[in-house]
Amino acid sequence: MPVNRVVLIGATGSIGQQALDVIGRYPDSFQLVGAVAGRRAEALAAALAPFPGAQAVIVDPGDQPPVGMGVGVEAACRLAASEDADVVLIGGGGAGALLPTLAACRSGHAVAIATKEVLVMAGELVTGAAREHGATLIPVDSEHSAIWQCLRGEDPSTVSRLLLTASGGPFRLKPLSAVPSSTPKEALAHPNWNMGPKVTVDSATMMNKGLEVIEAHFLFNIPYERIEVVVHPQSVVHSAVQFCDGTLIAQLGVPDMRAPIALALNRGRRLPGVVSAVRLEKVARLDFEPMDLGRFPILAVVRQVALRGGCAPSTMNAANEVAVASFLEGKISFGDISSVVSTVVDGYSGSEAQTLATVLEADAWGRARASALVANLAAATA
Repeated sequence: MPVNRVVLIGATGSIGQQALDVIGRYPDSFQLVGAVAGRRAEALAAALAPFPGAQAVIVDPGDQPPVGMGVGVEAACRLAASEDADVVLIGGGGAGALLPTLAACRSGHAVAIATKEVLVMAGELVTGAAREHGATLIPVDSEHSAIWQCLRGEDPSTVSRLLLTASGGPFRLKPLSAVPSSTPKEALAHPNWNMGPKVTVDSATMMNKGLEVIEAHFLFNIPYERIEVVVHPQSVVHSAVQFCDGTLIAQLGVPDMRAPIALALNRGRRLPGVVSAVRLEKVARLDFEPMDLGRFPILAVVRQVALRGGCAPSTMNAANEVAVASFLEGKISFGDISSVVSTVVDGYSGSEAQTLATVLEADAWGRARASALVANLAAATA
């Protein structure tokens, strides 16, 4: 089998670290061409120590540009577009991963997407660039990887609905009145998954699942009204597809992101022993519950924004990134996250057409508006 030459965007985050583990464990299948990190130059250098031939790029090095590393967004885009790459894994960076993603698409690479924000803020741009230049978009999120696997060999016209599963996060059973005052430590205590702080807080608000609905829409070209979310506390069924004949096909696995990462990097070919096998007799039970929008109101906001389309999702994503960071810094309460996002998107009346310029303008507007709201909330509680 051919060796997949990999460029990794977001090398020091949770997805990046697990991707490096997979690449290191399967040297006959993968070669790391290069990797990008945001600000942590020392962490990037340490992560790449086992890969001496890999290029390193740091987007924002601060006052001390690191020796031997490329610097800046343009350097990240050049690496993502490298002729030496076969697969570009978009594994971190939030909205900042958009430009490297577009560069990878315009170079016709296989683009493995784990960063939800890219398709949320600019789904039309990214999918359009992929079609125009012959790039392949491969899902890495466990839910979208599950759907991708369930759809193999199936006629897309026979799909009735997509079912995205959600664990319910750390607050599924917490008294509803106590949820808004939850602390960052409580929000970061996910019951099943080991993820980075931003994604983990998104799982607690259920924004994570809302972003996945938008991501699924663009990855699989399915209308929003046929994409549903169901709570599944065990996180064993990663998602499912229902077909027109009533049949439901689901993908099961342990909650370990290395499995979908390896499958995406190897462009759909399975590798032996990536994660431990599921033993159904040990799982014992699989529970499913309807989504409670009273507990997770942000999901309704995301649905409305998704149907608006255009650049509204970009403002929503920007507002959420600001709100989550502010919550983790102790500036606002957990309950304020949803209100900040809702207020920002309600006030947006900008462009309905997605171009790179309008998407970036909407992103900047959303960040500025969310930051102002956060400042007002923080001042009110000071």
